[in-house]
Amino acid sequence: MGIEKDLIAKKIEEIYGDVIRKRKPVREPGIAVKTLEKEYKLIVDERLVTIVFAAFMNGRPVLFEGPPGTGKTEIGEALLELWAGRNPFVLPCSENYDEYKVIGDFHPLMAMKEGFNEKSFIPRPLLAALILDTGVLVDEIRRSSEEFQNMLLDIIDKRRIIVPELKRVFRARGVGFQIILTSNPEDIAQNELSDAFLRRTTRIKFDYPTKDVEMKIIRMRSNTSPHLSSNTIDLMLEAIEKLRKLGLSHKPGTAEAVAWSNMSQSIAKLRGSTVVLIEDVVEAAMSILAKRSEDEEIIMDVIKEVFGIEIS
Repeated sequence: MGIEKDLIAKKIEEIYGDVIRKRKPVREPGIAVKTLEKEYKLIVDERLVTIVFAAFMNGRPVLFEGPPGTGKTEIGEALLELWAGRNPFVLPCSENYDEYKVIGDFHPLMAMKEGFNEKSFIPRPLLAALILDTGVLVDEIRRSSEEFQNMLLDIIDKRRIIVPELKRVFRARGVGFQIILTSNPEDIAQNELSDAFLRRTTRIKFDYPTKDVEMKIIRMRSNTSPHLSSNTIDLMLEAIEKLRKLGLSHKPGTAEAVAWSNMSQSIAKLRGSTVVLIEDVVEAAMSILAKRSEDEEIIMDVIKEVFGIEIS
């Protein structure tokens, strides 16, 4: 059995070894907050980090729930990486996700030749994460089936994965194997989470950051030149705040705010300017903020109102 275990571990190393980065684990919330800002350019409340790490200490999965663009996925990935000291696997959920896509499957030709055994078995990310002792971010869990959610519950509760065809039980080797799930309750392409699922998770609600925090994020992530004034950023954030309150099919998140500022700077730079002008910001707005044709008129009206201009 020892040789068989080595064979699965060897396959995981061969398939996923090159994509796993290692770093020193960070498990103290205060230090984690500073590391997130300095290395990841993320501003995260220390209370949130404390709750996440406390859940990890108790072997509980964490559910980040909130609208798109609030940093759920990026913050989740970063926290899992700090905790485990290795970057996590990301599973983007869909209705047809099943155990074969996330735990493992058998190569058809090899299975015909060798049989359904370790030689023909192909390990997938969830099993790899358990063996490598790193985290897993399950993105948009509501888009998965109830069967998939129940399978995750069993793995999380017992910190082990059973592969019946191999007659094997794989167990977590350390505390690095943790799970964060993300969910957007407003997504129409979704299934409900069961009571059993919700009872086992630690839920953390996400929302758009305050204007001051969003301003700081833009400053951290935007280019240093051409110069984008604080007054201009303030107007951009005012427009975004108004758009979030309207019935858009895609409400702009912080990622769009950063992209809008960077696009504005790029347009100004291509025009040979050292300062971002309002016309640069307005020109960049539609390409970044308008995701659906039916939203264009609403966005244009808000831009006119906030920036006090006429657009032909």
